[in-house]
Amino acid sequence: MAFEGLSDKLQGVFKGLKGKGSLTESDIDAAMREVRLALLEADVNFKVVKEFVASVKEKSLGEEVMKSLTPAQQVIKIVNEELTDLMGGTDSKLTYSSRGFTVYMMVGLQGTGKTTTCGKLAAYLKKNGKKPMLCACDIYRPAAIDQLEVVGESVDTPVFTMRQSSDPVEIAEAAIKEAEKKGLNVLIIDTAGRLQIDEELMEELSRLKKSVRPHEILLVVDALTGQDAVNAAEGFHERLGIDGIIMTKMDGDSRGGAALSTKKVTGCPIKFVGMGEKMDALEAFHPDRMASRILGMGDVMSLIEKAQEDYDEQKAEELEEKIRKNRFTLDDFLDQMGQIRNMGGIAKVLGMMPGMGKQREEDIARGEQEFVQYEAIIQSMTRKEREEPSILNASRRKRIAAGSGQSVQKVNQLIKRYDEARKMMKQMMKPGAEKKMNRMFRGF
Repeated sequence: MAFEGLSDKLQGVFKGLKGKGSLTESDIDAAMREVRLALLEADVNFKVVKEFVASVKEKSLGEEVMKSLTPAQQVIKIVNEELTDLMGGTDSKLTYSSRGFTVYMMVGLQGTGKTTTCGKLAAYLKKNGKKPMLCACDIYRPAAIDQLEVVGESVDTPVFTMRQSSDPVEIAEAAIKEAEKKGLNVLIIDTAGRLQIDEELMEELSRLKKSVRPHEILLVVDALTGQDAVNAAEGFHERLGIDGIIMTKMDGDSRGGAALSTKKVTGCPIKFVGMGEKMDALEAFHPDRMASRILGMGDVMSLIEKAQEDYDEQKAEELEEKIRKNRFTLDDFLDQMGQIRNMGGIAKVLGMMPGMGKQREEDIARGEQEFVQYEAIIQSMTRKEREEPSILNASRRKRIAAGSGQSVQKVNQLIKRYDEARKMMKQMMKPGAEKKMNRMFRGF
């Protein structure tokens, strides 16, 4: 999980502060020492850590904080704001050319996942109403063109290639003409990479930039490489001038040092993060939401957006109607569990909920296993039993347990969970429920 190590340590520091009715300067000094160590262990740039801790300490020692009724909460609020600023402050969205045709030039070192990210970006753009084309300008790496074609096919996006050409500039210029001729409005250029920045690479990218005049140059870096990713970003920005960063493999980076250092060191915002191998696993980067997740305060907005994105609107209306008429069946309950799976599983959903970011691995594994067990149980029922669970007497439950390979206790547990879900959904339909939910989330 992204930032897991840092998140655990910072939450531990603030748990200690919350236990004190008032804070002294020595309390804050001790907390800041722990924060400094946590950030350094997370591979955050040393200069960035020094400035961050100094700023938090200065603000935490302010009269308003020291005299407040809940000084620990005030300190956490300051850390939250500083973390948000450190990662860019506000969202840095992808921009489009005013002339109607946009060119994005993707750059980066070898092994960062640049070619796959081109496909993910195409999928993201299609979802937002754009008509993209991919362009293969990496003419050096073996099978790079073939890989882009496979990626393009997986996201149903055309790929422009000129295998007979050895000039990336010629290929890119021809691709622009072809894309415009076909009525497409975005070209994503996959450029060559190297194991490290060298003069030949920068010269080629500079020629390409001068020729096609991309609307944005996006640098792809691997979060797992930590400060090497930050150094690469600094080098590319100095030589080429980049407009934004896409940080891949964030789902596997438990430290997060690159994400916390890049904006401060280079001045370039992180625009997207790769959160998995699937082609839809490219997420817009929100500094404020990420800061909240690091501090264990959840990310309710992303959870809502993910639910809206994955949930069928017609199904939602049908479910609401069923709940109002008290017709919420076990099939509907199974469908709800399937929706959570589509959102990335229990671990991802819990990570976005306030106060529930840190869950034991065995608890998450048990929850995922219960999904499978419940599915087997429900599928072992007759249609009438699924639609009217009230008829499930002892003999029926025994038969269902045998048919699903589960225990009678597990069948009873499922019915109990179903009843709880039905009651909760009914409560959410009552007037004023939305306000209650908002108050609950603000309390974290």
